[in-house]
Amino acid sequence: MSSGNSGTGIKTIAVNRKVRHFYEILETLEAGIVLTGSEVKSLRAGRVSFKEGHVRFDQGQAFLVDVHIAPYENAGYAQHDPVRPRKLLMHKAEIARLMGKVEQKGLTVVPLKMYFRKGRAKVEVALARGLPKHDRRETLKRRAVELDTAREMARYK
Repeated sequence: MSSGNSGTGIKTIAVNRKVRHFYEILETLEAGIVLTGSEVKSLRAGRVSFKEGHVRFDQGQAFLVDVHIAPYENAGYAQHDPVRPRKLLMHKAEIARLMGKVEQKGLTVVPLKMYFRKGRAKVEVALARGLPKHDRRETLKRRAVELDTAREMARYK
C-alpha cells in the first residue's frame, strides 16, 4: 500500500478512499500526529485503517479518533492501544477556525491520508460536509453507466 514519491520526501502510508463517497470535501490541511514508537513501526509497515476515523476537538486541541493502528508484533510489553485518540499537531488558529466551522455549520473533519514527510508522520485532514444518501446513489448509478459505456466502446474498437 505504500508508494513513495522519492523527489518530495513523501512516503504514503494509507489513503482513505471511502471518504469521498460519503463526504463533500471543502478544504484540506496537513497536521502532525503524536505517536508512540510502536505506532510508528506499525505505520511504516502500512498497518492502519481509517474506517470510522474523524477529528474531535477538546479544550482547544484536536484529536484523531477511531483510526486503528495495528499493534506492532515485536514491541513486547510496550504495546499501544490500537484505537486510542491521537493528538494532532496544528496551529491554534487552524484549530480555532476548524472548531468554529464544525460547531456552526454542522461540518466534520475527517482524515484523507497518512504519510511520512521527511521521516515525520503526517495526516491530511479535510473539512467535509456529509452527502445525502440519494446523492451517493446517483453517483454510483452514473459510474455504472460510464463503466458500461466504456466497455461497449472498447468492444467495438
